[in-house]
Amino acid sequence: MVASNPLFSGRMSLRKKFMATVINDIWPEVFFFTLVATMVYLVTSMTHVHLVFNNALLGVLGTVLGLVISFRTSSAYERYQDGRKMWTNVGFQCRNLAQLIWIHVPNERPAKDGQPALNTLEGIIEKKSMINLIQAYAVSVKHYLRGESGAYYQDLYPLISFLPRYSSHGGQTEADMLPLWHASEDGSLHSAPSRIHTGSEPGTLVGGGGRPQPGSRKSSWFSTTGSKSKNHDYVDPEKVLPTIQVHRPLKPARNPPGADIFDYIPFLRVFKIVGKGIKRVFGGRRGNGDEEAGGARRSLMGRKRKPELGDSNVPTEIILFLSGYSAHLVRTASIQPAAAAAVINGINALSDTLSNLERIGNTPLPFAYQAHLRMSLWIYLFFLPFQIESTMSYLTIPGTAFAAFLFLGFLEIGQEIENPFNYDLNDLDLDQFCLTIQRELNEITAHQVSPNPTSYIFSHWNQPFAPADRRSADELVKTGLDGYRHTSVGGAGAGGAGGAGGAGGGDSQPGLMSVQRTLLRAWRDVDEHTRQ
Repeated sequence: MVASNPLFSGRMSLRKKFMATVINDIWPEVFFFTLVATMVYLVTSMTHVHLVFNNALLGVLGTVLGLVISFRTSSAYERYQDGRKMWTNVGFQCRNLAQLIWIHVPNERPAKDGQPALNTLEGIIEKKSMINLIQAYAVSVKHYLRGESGAYYQDLYPLISFLPRYSSHGGQTEADMLPLWHASEDGSLHSAPSRIHTGSEPGTLVGGGGRPQPGSRKSSWFSTTGSKSKNHDYVDPEKVLPTIQVHRPLKPARNPPGADIFDYIPFLRVFKIVGKGIKRVFGGRRGNGDEEAGGARRSLMGRKRKPELGDSNVPTEIILFLSGYSAHLVRTASIQPAAAAAVINGINALSDTLSNLERIGNTPLPFAYQAHLRMSLWIYLFFLPFQIESTMSYLTIPGTAFAAFLFLGFLEIGQEIENPFNYDLNDLDLDQFCLTIQRELNEITAHQVSPNPTSYIFSHWNQPFAPADRRSADELVKTGLDGYRHTSVGGAGAGGAGGAGGAGGGDSQPGLMSVQRTLLRAWRDVDEHTRQ
């Protein structure tokens, strides 16, 4: 996502700056209509043929088209904003759910209802594993929205590799494989299922150092974004993931389609399609994987093609395991009813957010509306120079070019941000959203589980009654409620020794009344010093 002006930020290459605009998509059409305007001017000025039409409908049609294109862009931006709001909900719910699990689920649990007892270490391991699964949910949503099916990705597989692969009532054959893994196995580089669970056999290690996998491109934050950010020019997010063994190479965490000459000059793709057709006729190869690698990013007319949503719904499978964990906590009475209800509501909110993201991703503007709007705009721009040549003369050429640039640009912007979940520079930065969630979840688990508030409240670092009384909490405790005295002189409030402010010369009796007067004075001091 281009959050700042890339043309002047100096953090993007010229190619990236060019790709961040819509010029790359509309320049062939602008060039075509400019040629039409040039032809109209030259024929009219150099011959006896006057290519001039009545311009009575010019203003009316231009106004109508402008309004329709404005509605098209506004509706697309609304979808863009909805996508951002939904990802805000994903981050919010992930944080809340992780906090509930980390704080409200006890570490030590006695044996109950046939379930074994858990000691402190086992309880922490269980909760941290489920929080990692929450992180995996956000990552799986990112891949799902980008049309990247399956679970074998460098930033996803290490987080869910511990999930069961086979039905507990069956064997370990492909027929017994659970839906999550069965849908992820695409047949490529597939080996015997027995190697999946083996930790001693030689195989591919992923995570923990970001070692590249055979047959897959190395994915790092710097190499995939192409921007030399001062905070991320050396970061490899996969380094901090678990180091596990996998039976097949993993796909990169980010796999944006590569740009080639056909992206800069889209109409040349016609020759590529003709060449492939000739190869098929004469028995040539039917393809070399270029279409999968990004060669089919554009249609025959040069329009960008958005990938469809993935066909294996990994986020739903992860929600199923999280729901099973919440049911286990309720069944074993390991969590209070209010906290259990909050956990269940958080999981349901994640499922609801996924449904909303699917709605945005797979409900484009109806094709008939898009096609009719674009054809109407082409007809308008084609006949525009015929209507303005008599009044603008040679200015017909730049005038038509500017009108084409203006109308086609807004139309293309609406089409580009309509589905904001892909790799275009103007799409939402889903990778950064997932990394933010990862940092926040690890920040939650870095804190002590259910800390005793007395361990940090009653210390010499805490001055609860400041600015009216700057004595520390431990000094106040030593004084006691019966010995506490409010002072109107302000010895403690002025920053002097706390004992002088609380013990001598006060105009109130020791006790709760003095505490209340101290808090009232604190409010007055704050109100006085914070108003302009």
